[in-house]
Amino acid sequence: MKLPDKMKKLAWLGVPAVLLCSLSVPGWALIEATDAERETIVEMIDQLEERHYAKHRYDDGMSSAHLDSYIESLDRGKMFFTAADVAEFEKYRTVMDDQLHEGDLEAGFVIFNRFQERLESRMENVVATLPQQVETMDFSVDESYPLDIDEWAWAKNPAELDDRWRKRLKNEVLSLRLAKKPQEEIAPTLVKRYESQLKRVRQYNSQDVFQIFANSLTEMYDPHTNYLSPRRSENFNINMSLSLEGIGAVLQQEDEYTKVARLVAKGPADKQGELQPSDRIVGVGQGESGPMEDVIGWRLDEVVELIRGPKDSTVRLEVIPAKSKAADEHKIVTIVRNKVKLEEQSAQKKILEIPEGDRVIKVGVIDIPAFYIDFDAMRRGDDDYKSTTRDVRLLLEELQNEGVEGIVVDLRNNGGGSLQEANELTGLFIEYGPTVQIRHSSRRVWRDGKRLKTTYYDGPLVVLINRLSASASEIFAGAIQDYQRGLIVGDRSFGKGTVQTLVPLTEGQLKITESKFYRISGDSTQHRGVVPDVEFPSIYDAEEIGESSLDHALNWDQINPVRHHRYNDLSTVVPRVTAQYVERSAGNPDFVYLEDQVEMAREANEITELPLNEAARIALRESQEQKALLIENKRRKAKGEEPLASLEDDEDADAEDPELAAVEEEEDEAGDEPDVLLTEAGNVLVDVLLLKDRAYAVHTPPEEPQK
Repeated sequence: MKLPDKMKKLAWLGVPAVLLCSLSVPGWALIEATDAERETIVEMIDQLEERHYAKHRYDDGMSSAHLDSYIESLDRGKMFFTAADVAEFEKYRTVMDDQLHEGDLEAGFVIFNRFQERLESRMENVVATLPQQVETMDFSVDESYPLDIDEWAWAKNPAELDDRWRKRLKNEVLSLRLAKKPQEEIAPTLVKRYESQLKRVRQYNSQDVFQIFANSLTEMYDPHTNYLSPRRSENFNINMSLSLEGIGAVLQQEDEYTKVARLVAKGPADKQGELQPSDRIVGVGQGESGPMEDVIGWRLDEVVELIRGPKDSTVRLEVIPAKSKAADEHKIVTIVRNKVKLEEQSAQKKILEIPEGDRVIKVGVIDIPAFYIDFDAMRRGDDDYKSTTRDVRLLLEELQNEGVEGIVVDLRNNGGGSLQEANELTGLFIEYGPTVQIRHSSRRVWRDGKRLKTTYYDGPLVVLINRLSASASEIFAGAIQDYQRGLIVGDRSFGKGTVQTLVPLTEGQLKITESKFYRISGDSTQHRGVVPDVEFPSIYDAEEIGESSLDHALNWDQINPVRHHRYNDLSTVVPRVTAQYVERSAGNPDFVYLEDQVEMAREANEITELPLNEAARIALRESQEQKALLIENKRRKAKGEEPLASLEDDEDADAEDPELAAVEEEEDEAGDEPDVLLTEAGNVLVDVLLLKDRAYAVHTPPEEPQK
């Protein structure tokens, strides 16, 4: 069975794409490698050794790491293999490099066949005994379920594995109880879940096995280097117009869950507003009232198939919010499917009116959701083809004509796009000069940027970024920072600073990291991202989102800088502006509320185990809810509003007054809700304007670069 094209979404994130899914045929026949797969592995290793940026040789050390990576990709939770199984696999630790160079795939298929045997046996046992287990579970016993599975050792014997499964199932049952699942539906729900997994267990073929084995090697080089099976290669395509039909979300597999990696800017999910990165999807329902299909343990492509659908149809997602440590808290997100169109991703403008003494300062905002360009129209020679730079140039002119005294460029959640547009956009804010350096695995360096001196916007500039600002966004923000053309504010960016190339193989393709982005300062954007001059609190968990959260991500490093002009000396400006920001945000109820939420999320992430005692579990959940209520009421009190008795009060009020709820929804869609981070970015720009020395606000013509 070949993998559907939806798997391509995962490939760009470098995440293993197959979980407990699709194994052999009924009766458990051994799976063997094909001749084409033997040829493919030899070609793949040659390409990795010769073309990958890291220049790693597949030697004994890499063979050892590959073995660990492969076993983990099969049984990350240590729920199937025993210590004896793993000890038996030790014979392959330093020989796989010799075997694979010769096209010998014995290790990968022997280990997988053992895994298949253990998995199928376990699923059959769970399905057969689960109803009885549910009936006899005692939730008054004081025991817990550990969350940090990375710290687990391999089970010494089958009895220890049995106990792990007992606790796992007990945790799942308790989560369903607390999610208000009727008791009589809990056992059938779990039986159906594991029957579904067992069905997938019996569908694996050699191509599935080869893909897991190959990707457990490629991910040792970096998370964006992936083997694409023939089916995935056939459908692999990057569509710059982002005309996707569905909900506009990039998904990835994490253990047995389908997790939201990111939302496509201006897509249906992004505009609906409830689905968030790192949310885990556990159920999918069709229409307003169709049955909710439990998708825990499903293949990623199968979940995507359920979620995607025709324009204007409705899909309901049952999700565990990212902030929830346990699986007890569920919510339903209803999204109307649509296409993500280029025009919806266009840059937009607005004006912030910042009060300052007895006057109001107008600050222009340009929101750029993506770095887009209509390549087809450009190639046809259309004079009015759409692109980020063309749109922003017009918006800049309009805002200046409207009397703004500075510009905020909002790049939050901008995952990148066209490198050409990142360079062209930078050219709107500098007279000329390099924008980015690209270093190939051959160690040759290319430089790109603005080659001709032309007019540019030379007024005060602030660039607002967050953890989801990636790739082209980081190139633009990094260049503005290196030229000291403006201040960067917000959260540290994603840190995606690598470039991938597709290489054809005998069977499938290899997406390989062949180059790396560097700023003109010589600093890489990889891993570290762009560090803001003024850092706002992050609403995203850096351990869950960003390049640094991915296993085997390439390190940050430096190459030689490019000599370039600095338009301002911001070294004295940043400390003063930062001090004013800290003082102002300390008295801003919305900002304090945001910081309190971040701190509460940090505390939740420190939870290492969940009580399996129902009373203790309820107490833990109520404690979290009480903290959230205290934070909300602290904000309301500071703003002179009535406190809430519970977090449901607002929802209840909306339910009682549908007209009020509708008005609030319209205001949200119109962007009338206060955006505390954007407002603070505007305040920072005003601080710069009002500095007595005006060192930043006064433009001095750029000097000729030294040669």
